Amino acid sequence: MADAPRGVDHVDTMNSDESGPNQPDKKKSRRPANTAFRQQRLKAWQPILTPKTVLPLFFVIGVIFAPIGGLLYWASTQVQEIRLDYTNCLRNAPDFEDGFKSMDSGDVHHAFKSNNKSIDARWAVKRNVEVEVPDSGGVTIDTDQCYLRFYIPESMGPPVLFYYYLTNFYQNHRRYVDSFDSEQLKGSARSYDDIDGSECDPLEVNKTARLPYYPCGLIANSLFNDSYSSPVLRNPPGATGNETEAYNMTSNGIAWDSDRALYGKTKYKPDEALPPPNWRKRYPDGYTDDNPPPNLKDWEHLHVWMRTAGLPTFSKLYQRNDSDAMKEGEYEIIIDDHFRVSEFKGTKSVLISTRTVMGGRNPFLGIAYMVVGGVCILLGGIFTATHLIKPRKLGDHTYLSWNNVPANKNANQNPPSTATASGRHLPGEA
Repeated sequence: MADAPRGVDHVDTMNSDESGPNQPDKKKSRRPANTAFRQQRLKAWQPILTPKTVLPLFFVIGVIFAPIGGLLYWASTQVQEIRLDYTNCLRNAPDFEDGFKSMDSGDVHHAFKSNNKSIDARWAVKRNVEVEVPDSGGVTIDTDQCYLRFYIPESMGPPVLFYYYLTNFYQNHRRYVDSFDSEQLKGSARSYDDIDGSECDPLEVNKTARLPYYPCGLIANSLFNDSYSSPVLRNPPGATGNETEAYNMTSNGIAWDSDRALYGKTKYKPDEALPPPNWRKRYPDGYTDDNPPPNLKDWEHLHVWMRTAGLPTFSKLYQRNDSDAMKEGEYEIIIDDHFRVSEFKGTKSVLISTRTVMGGRNPFLGIAYMVVGGVCILLGGIFTATHLIKPRKLGDHTYLSWNNVPANKNANQNPPSTATASGRHLPGEA
């Protein structure tokens, strides 16, 4: 029998004894597959940046970004808006019977295409006015009313959007953002034990009455509760006396469809839950048969408030008119003042605005595009002039390859060492 060839350790063919029926299956290797992706052998693009490729790129980016920025900025300037800060109305405005007083210039902000007419914003206050709380079963409260009068120098919209605007209110705080119970908002009558210890902490339950709050949590408890009338046009065109014309606005459609889908009609009975502490004006006797728990499914003002803002300065939509333009003229708004911003050192304003295809008034994006485009064109011009006046000699690109074998180390090796080509040093080498 001939010997096996020298240097061969084993035979590739399977032994007949290894193929029997009782032979156990070999365990599959847990080592990762030797693929091009795992071994980083995929093809890659490694561009070599030269003046011929980089300089045109600067000019192309500049030519593209600058016009886009100009269009975005122009679209922002087409938005008409007026913002009136009424934070200090109760303190600085005169009594209604004494007439209206001009607001401070720092409290009035506006942007119209024609700025040749004065806004002439004025205010006055009525104190201790008895008003009925909307959708409260006839509950009345005494409140102070702030009257705002202002002049619109040109027709606005439609659509015309009415916002309230708050500053220094941190809805983005971690505990505040998580302080609600999603199942409760969907309509489930969650029990005391279900709500106790939930994300609604520290306003999840009333431990004395052993009843859950509905809706529980910090977001619902801090609901913005100032109320606004629709703007009223004073002395409209063709009026013969002190006639007025209401510019009717609605709260239907102020919330996103995705937000409205998160709420349902509650299954709580009046004696099974308590209103949040800050809702005592709306529910002075708690939930009753005459003033039952609210139907959150149709309460879009709550939907808007529950979508927390990412910055401490924000505006939230309160009402809108999508069909009629807001005519030029003097308007009046009546505000039931309940929400105290002095507790968090903030301010509150009314904001009436239109919109374009790019949304509301915000020139930042257009300015950013123009700045980037201008900087690219400027750098392209500087680098081009530098290259033409004092060009830099380019090296041989082939020396950039990682697997080139240095001539001084492999000149005397036959065959050349693969260890050097791979970046490793042979034993004994420096």
